[in-house]
Amino acid sequence: MAKNFHEVVQLIVRENPRYEPGAYFLVREGLDSTLRALKPGHRRQPAHVSGQQLSEGLRAHILDQYGPMSRTLLDTWGIRSTEDFGKIVFTLIDYGILAKNERDRMEDFQDVFDFEEAFEFPFLSKEDRRARQRVRKLQLRPAERPDSN
Repeated sequence: MAKNFHEVVQLIVRENPRYEPGAYFLVREGLDSTLRALKPGHRRQPAHVSGQQLSEGLRAHILDQYGPMSRTLLDTWGIRSTEDFGKIVFTLIDYGILAKNERDRMEDFQDVFDFEEAFEFPFLSKEDRRARQRVRKLQLRPAERPDSN
């Protein structure tokens, strides 16, 4: 008997409220979108994508669906990194909604891309984008900052 996705999500959220229900629906919709993009014309056939492919597919799906509100929506649902995508996927695997193969690992979702760059930069002006990139470079290299003695 097929599991009802909505009911399983409600159960997951009751047992572990780390992510809002919308986060699970988003990942499921993003997976479907990714599979359609990677395998056009192969609907309803079981397929597999890697953690990196799914993360990239989710990025495209989220930007397409939510545009400038993407980052706000993700934050609201508790998703702050590609690792969160992986945690949601592996939870859905644990509850029998998704399947994995022997090569799938949680590590495949780690640091696939930066959320600020992915979901905020596309909507900034060129000046704001350059300013943020300069600030980020300074934050990434604190050892190179001059001493203020």
